[in-house]
Amino acid sequence: MRLTKYEKETILRTSEGDDIWLIYTFNASLKRRLREYAGKHPYLCRQLDGKRFAPGAVEYEIRKDRISIRLLPPCSEARREAVGKIGRTKGFGGAKKEMSATTDTTG
Repeated sequence: MRLTKYEKETILRTSEGDDIWLIYTFNASLKRRLREYAGKHPYLCRQLDGKRFAPGAVEYEIRKDRISIRLLPPCSEARREAVGKIGRTKGFGGAKKEMSATTDTTG
């Protein structure tokens, strides 16, 4: 049975008494980041045995002091308009350099 996108969850679990987070996820980017972090810092983060998980899911155990949750306020209307104006005048990639055959000095 194939899971839908809505069934592919990311779950963060802890309790006030624990000093670890359990992170269960299907998210490819998060799985890659956790795998790399656990490889560099095995004493802080480790992958748990996945025999009981749905295919494609992983679960990691990571120390609480290694996780930070950042809440961002919504962008103000003035800021949104300013960014839109910059995007319209400079393009999404910023100022682009024009290349021509006359600028090649390598011969």
